[in-house]
Amino acid sequence: MSRSNRGFGLIELLIALALSLVVVLGVVQVFIAAKNTYISQNAAAAMQEDARFVLSKMIQEIRMVGMFGCLGAITDASKEGDFAASQIKPISWDNAALKLTLVTADVGSNGGKPAWTVVSDCRSSATAYSDLRAPATGQLAFPIRRMIYGLKDGQLTLGVGRGKPLEQTLVDNVSAFDVSFGLASSAADSAVSTYSSNPSDPARIRSVRLSLTLTDPNHRVSDQTFNVVAALRNRLP
Repeated sequence: MSRSNRGFGLIELLIALALSLVVVLGVVQVFIAAKNTYISQNAAAAMQEDARFVLSKMIQEIRMVGMFGCLGAITDASKEGDFAASQIKPISWDNAALKLTLVTADVGSNGGKPAWTVVSDCRSSATAYSDLRAPATGQLAFPIRRMIYGLKDGQLTLGVGRGKPLEQTLVDNVSAFDVSFGLASSAADSAVSTYSSNPSDPARIRSVRLSLTLTDPNHRVSDQTFNVVAALRNRLP
């Protein structure tokens, strides 16, 4: 048999198979890495979307804290007489129970049944009533909601209403939730000089800093912490 008619030998075939296997394994590794990157990016994007949803909602409500209508003096005609206490302390943070309580105005009436309604003629009288109240001719109604955000069993929950409202889950896989308040040096100052979790004087509060840490239950990405600061539009009493 001439040399030109000889086929592949066993050793050559084994070498070719080995090289092909190396190439196939390299391609497989590239696909696996690309898939893992895609999965981790999707998980990170989902966490960011959850954080963006809940933090933007809280920022909008924090900005409306302390807005109780067009007059400062309000007569408390609520059933339990609890509006006055909420007006004095419309925002608070329980560091032990991890609960943030907000008393906010819902000017657009899009938040369901309010806890109170302030009815005012915006000239001489303003009265707070429990639940929903229709204004008379020449009056305006300002729905006021009480909202409680809390961390429980890895879930950020929200309860709306007076007393101990029913809690509904907003976001899962929450490992940490923290709130601190930006305080001015005095009630007359505007600039924030320090932060505190439990301010003694609500009149010094100028902003609220929120910190939310989300975790991936499948451990595809590391924990992500999101921080935002919301400035108050209304001076607290």
